[in-house]
Amino acid sequence: MTAFDFSQVDVFTDRALLGNPVAVVHGADALDDARMQAFARWTNLSETTFLLAPEDPGADYRVRIFTPGGELPFAGHPTLGSCHAWLERGGVPRTAGEVVQQCAVGLVRIRRGAGRAAFAAPPLAQRDVDATTRDAALAALGVARDRLVDARWLRNGPDWLTLLLDSAQAVLAVEPDAARMRAFASIGIAGAHPAGADCAFEVRGFVGGPAPYEDPVTGSLNAGLAEWLIGSGRASERYVAAQGTRLGRAGRVHVERTGGTIWVGGDTVTCVRGEVRL
Repeated sequence: MTAFDFSQVDVFTDRALLGNPVAVVHGADALDDARMQAFARWTNLSETTFLLAPEDPGADYRVRIFTPGGELPFAGHPTLGSCHAWLERGGVPRTAGEVVQQCAVGLVRIRRGAGRAAFAAPPLAQRDVDATTRDAALAALGVARDRLVDARWLRNGPDWLTLLLDSAQAVLAVEPDAARMRAFASIGIAGAHPAGADCAFEVRGFVGGPAPYEDPVTGSLNAGLAEWLIGSGRASERYVAAQGTRLGRAGRVHVERTGGTIWVGGDTVTCVRGEVRL
């Protein structure tokens, strides 16, 4: 067995234990796919990442992102957590103030400033949701049809069936039916808070499959939501979204559109630092 530097980082929070944790294995080039997957299954976190030497000359590092059940081409909170861990362990970016991550969707820019990092959202593919799928999702969530404002498929790596509800209160009231949720890979929901609230939107993200669960704070979902909501005029070009409330978390996702780029940021806190033997 080989010892690797290891970090566990809480993402989208400035207070430990209130965000979404990601496990990060440093210098993992010697690990094969099976070993990476086995460790991700063992940590049982929503994502575990492995930092590798970059293959693209424009990247500062390469990352592979695994859930307990498989590999993802991109995910938001692992991107911010991996960047935090890489910098904390002495990583030096080629360009001051910006880190470039290589992953399966290509190069992802991460800018640093004001004590918080933000990633440039990867290209988003949107498409309509057919009525049958929409109604089945509403039934799985236990949401009445008259609470739905709009629905959209959002894909920027993960493929999110995303429902905009008429209020943050409606989002927080959702009680999914686990059996019906197994028919869906992932469902995201969002609703606006009243004007003047600390956060503009309340967001929840659900993963279906054989063992449905709610993700505490989800970068990829929030990135897709931002492009959809800002592009459709439903959100301002800068806002903060809350996620994880029903799970006892206090995730805060900071969104900004500048020059046509959606930036999705959040605070990050190291909770565990040491080594792991694999």
